[in-house]
Amino acid sequence: MTIKERYNGILGWFAEHRGIAETELQYRNPYELIVAVILSAQCTDKRVNMTTPAIFERFPDPAAMAAGSMEEIYQLIKSISYPNNKAKHLHEMARKLVTDFQGEVPEDFDLLQTLPGVGRKTANVIMAVAFRKPAMPVDTHVFRVTNRIGLVNTKTPLETEKQLVKHIPAEILSTAHHWFILHGRYVCTARKPKCEECGICGWCKFFKENING
Repeated sequence: MTIKERYNGILGWFAEHRGIAETELQYRNPYELIVAVILSAQCTDKRVNMTTPAIFERFPDPAAMAAGSMEEIYQLIKSISYPNNKAKHLHEMARKLVTDFQGEVPEDFDLLQTLPGVGRKTANVIMAVAFRKPAMPVDTHVFRVTNRIGLVNTKTPLETEKQLVKHIPAEILSTAHHWFILHGRYVCTARKPKCEECGICGWCKFFKENING
């Protein structure tokens, strides 16, 4: 099987069977999404969604969060992993949005990465989800799934991103990101992939080598 055949088969199956795929984080605007994504680092979307309503009620926009205190932010997010670091990042991020961007989340990949707490993956998420731009954020699920099924053979998230961007058409790139995440979360799980439930095993390198060799 060529790499092109593998991509065509896997993407074609997802397009047919998982057409609509979106983030499970709950948000209403780019500011709320950036807060949610910062909180989601090494934390489940479910836990983040339980936490954000109180944050958004108290801090409905960057100006409110910038005017608040780090301690107050901490109290609202202390059930989340790494609350000290995340409270600091959120407070500084909001202050930078106010001082440098008139309180608006910038629609620019490089400018997004100037915000505290926003690395390459988070910036890609904002571009893909909030602004509907072609982007491939690589989290642990995307990295694991795409390497396991044989779409890439990479050692780092950046290598993975570059390979996927090279092979996946721009118009479905952001949707494919969600396909891989959801597949990794519910089917191609870390410890024991549920190959018996998987629709793409016919194109999967792991399945061929380990299950159906």
